[in-house]
Amino acid sequence: MSSTHGMYLIKLQTTLETIRPGATVLPVILSSDKTQLTLFRGKMAYPVYLTIGNIPKEIRRKPSRQAQLLIAYIPTTKFEGITNKTGRRRTLANLYHGCMRLILSPINACGETGIPMISGDGVWRRCHPIYAVFVGDYPEQVLVTCTYGNRCPKCVVPIDELGSKSTFPLRDYKEARDAYLLADGDAHAFHLACREAGQKPVFHPFWEKLPLTDVFVSITPDILHQLLQGVFKHMVSWLIGTFGGSEIDARCRSMPPNHHISIFAKGISPLSRVTGKEHKNMSRLLLGLILDLPVPNGQVSPRICACVRALLDFLYLAQLPSHSPHTLARLDDSLSRFHDNKDVFVDLGIRAHFNISKIHSLTHYISSIQLFGTTDNYNTEQTERLHIDEIKDAYEATNHKDEYNQMTTWLGRREKVQLHSSFIAWRQQSNGDPVPSSVIPIGAPGPGARSLRMAKAPARKTVSFDDLAQKYGAIDFQDALADFIARTNHPTASAAALASLASDTLIPFRSVSVYHRIKFSSPDGSKIVDSIVVRPEQKDTRGRLVPSRFDTALIRGKSPSQDHLVCGVDGKLPSMQLLFQADTYAGHRIVQVRVVFEIPNKVIQQVFMPRTTPPRYLAYVEWFSQIPLNHGSNHQLHRVSRLAPNGRRHASIIPVDYILRSVHLFPFFGPQAPRTWNTFNVLEVCNTFYVNPFSDRDNYLVLS
Repeated sequence: MSSTHGMYLIKLQTTLETIRPGATVLPVILSSDKTQLTLFRGKMAYPVYLTIGNIPKEIRRKPSRQAQLLIAYIPTTKFEGITNKTGRRRTLANLYHGCMRLILSPINACGETGIPMISGDGVWRRCHPIYAVFVGDYPEQVLVTCTYGNRCPKCVVPIDELGSKSTFPLRDYKEARDAYLLADGDAHAFHLACREAGQKPVFHPFWEKLPLTDVFVSITPDILHQLLQGVFKHMVSWLIGTFGGSEIDARCRSMPPNHHISIFAKGISPLSRVTGKEHKNMSRLLLGLILDLPVPNGQVSPRICACVRALLDFLYLAQLPSHSPHTLARLDDSLSRFHDNKDVFVDLGIRAHFNISKIHSLTHYISSIQLFGTTDNYNTEQTERLHIDEIKDAYEATNHKDEYNQMTTWLGRREKVQLHSSFIAWRQQSNGDPVPSSVIPIGAPGPGARSLRMAKAPARKTVSFDDLAQKYGAIDFQDALADFIARTNHPTASAAALASLASDTLIPFRSVSVYHRIKFSSPDGSKIVDSIVVRPEQKDTRGRLVPSRFDTALIRGKSPSQDHLVCGVDGKLPSMQLLFQADTYAGHRIVQVRVVFEIPNKVIQQVFMPRTTPPRYLAYVEWFSQIPLNHGSNHQLHRVSRLAPNGRRHASIIPVDYILRSVHLFPFFGPQAPRTWNTFNVLEVCNTFYVNPFSDRDNYLVLS
């Protein structure tokens, strides 16, 4: 399925073609959101943004590309002179729709007849701007559709069915429009028609006469406010109410560090005014905070884990940048599992009902994705980011008196400077051709491409073998290095022969240079997407002690038929060619990275056979058990343990190239987290873990 366009654009193009052949549809995407200009004086701004669906989402969602335009400020007056609250709300709604009707009046004229426009390839087309999508939070959706609060702005679901998974017919756009056409006539008949249609009596909504428009279809999912700040926020409060904040906060403090994980050092229960970003960080940890945790009656409730897992699956699947029939089926299944298990909170007395409009909104996600493409096409997080550039920066440039005239002047000047800069950059190109844009491939979702990036110089140039054992915990470093040298020199030798060769290997050096971080960047190198920290205990510039950190990682898989090879023969590791296969994720393994190092160049010819080129970067790792094919029936997590035959951790040396990404582990806490565990020592004192698939989207696609 296309990530940018859905069936709606195809249907719209087909409909328009029957009326005006040769038309090009411009799907207009509108968003509006009231925001604060000041923290203490209560000044507000009400911006309206516009973009079109023809622009790829990779461009639209970047404010620097200026694909979203600020087209108006709506007045933010409160009409305090109107004492009747109902009358005041109705007046505010009429003001909003009156302003939007004026703003969008050009669409009325051009939507059906079209307007000649030239595109970037120099071709003139007859373009038809059609209002297609509205992006906003729930209050904005209710305001735009003229529906009542605590009701669905898209369908006719009864209030007492908001908590069910049942689907209901969409609101009748024709019936609503016919009711609003009576606004200029008898007031009683107008109000009666609106009541029968289930609509508020607003004077001529802005969408009333827009061509080829259905405002109820145009309302799209809102990941930020419906999921992160909505259903997920409710879930966190229900879990704290069930288990209490003390135990959950103790587990927060005992989570291992990871590149994608934010550690809540004081727990999550004391937090207030939690942002969407903080809720997103919580979602990466939430399931691990309640695993094996008993409810107040002393029993472990598997339905709670199943409910949380279902919601997290829905959250991650809903945010995928592309979809297939399989992922949409999984999205529907996760919603079913959530509804099947959510009544456990009623049984525990945490909730009386689930008739919450944001829970009901989840039933519309699949249809919206099929109509309009993936949810990152219409994410309110983009609007929140635009507020900074278009509103708050503009306000700070004024003298805070009669600010709107100054803000529009400032924005106009800034746009002219940006356009001129873009023109100069284009002219300075050697051949004058436009820079080719990177195209994101469309298809079934999968882990993103990444490139290994190591520092130009090691963190420490000389670290002795004794320091590697004492400070880095690499107690078998010399034996593992001898084994690696023997395998590299004799890749086809048997395990018994390798054991003999390793015991006879002479290592003519006693120190190596080490690196403290492995980085992974995006293919173009523009940003760091992942990293693995491998650092002993040290002091910062102010003399404060910084605890050691040795992250866990995912390495290339091996064939499931080679399970016995992980321990080799007589405790010796087998050939690397057997352990790893670069072309598959099947049987991938988890390790804790202890040392990342280089073998000194001056001794390479002494320890390796002629014509043998060893990898430049090597890693000393400690192994965990293979990720099992099956998982827990409720939490659906894979369980792994350290490999420590005879009480000694199983370790070896592998090329850094075999490391795919960082991976996060949930400690197996049992009924109560030991209070001596913390984020710095938990990987050392705990031996059994659950693999966390929620640390980031790539890990979710690989491990879930």
